[in-house]
Amino acid sequence: MSQHWTRGMTRRFTLTLAAGAALLALCGSAAGAQAALPSLNISITATGVAVGGATQSGAVNVITTAAKGLKEPTPILVRLHSGATVAEVEAQLTSKNSDPNSVGKVGDIVFDAEGVPGGTSEAQTTLSPGTYVALNIEGAPKGSTPHAVFTVTASPAPAALPAPAAVVKTIDFGFKGPRTLKTGSVVRFQNEGFLVHMDIAFPVKSHAAALKLAQALLKGRNKAAEKLVAGPPLAFHGPLSNGAMQQETLTARPGWYVQACFMGTQDGREHTRLGMERVIRIVK
Repeated sequence: MSQHWTRGMTRRFTLTLAAGAALLALCGSAAGAQAALPSLNISITATGVAVGGATQSGAVNVITTAAKGLKEPTPILVRLHSGATVAEVEAQLTSKNSDPNSVGKVGDIVFDAEGVPGGTSEAQTTLSPGTYVALNIEGAPKGSTPHAVFTVTASPAPAALPAPAAVVKTIDFGFKGPRTLKTGSVVRFQNEGFLVHMDIAFPVKSHAAALKLAQALLKGRNKAAEKLVAGPPLAFHGPLSNGAMQQETLTARPGWYVQACFMGTQDGREHTRLGMERVIRIVK
């Protein structure tokens, strides 16, 4: 089964909520937890993407700096398969009926995180040797896909990610891992599904509201679901290929949330209709 690119659907679902920059204010990274890792630095402007810092294999702290005035800057890292081109990756990600699973023909989406217009954001991941392209699709000028190509070389002593306090996994079709997460702890989010999946979480006012929201998403009642959402969603990660993962220090406010994946199938159903929604709680 394949799925269509539906990041736009998620944006429309949250259109009436707070600005996108608040996403990272709720789910960000603590500098102290990541200071020991090599840093991969990504800079995003309206017309370009630049990559610097550590480009050796192993664990890295990805630090994204986005210029002011950008709309939802989103750094995406794709590891190219041998012989693949940047143009092929762009075609798979930006065509009208693009299917992110088709990216698997030319590469793997290994990192996808929200940026902060006029600020910085951080998340950790692990890079293997190869040729990569860093792209900014969200908020890019029409007809333009700013990108940068860089090479990750094999490190003789690759850094290791710090052990997380919790691991949350996406599968086909659901979520695995603890339903209670602790703010201030390092949480790893990993895609173990064969398909591309995303992981976001909507805040609600109560456990009862969370149960209602999960049922509304399962039944495809998105208008009813919107009325139950009590703030901007947490962006754990955007669409990732099989085996990819990100981790960060959770700074979200304690409360009830509903996890969801809005990727879409060939027949137009979001993955929430197939069971990719569940109630979680964040505690102190």
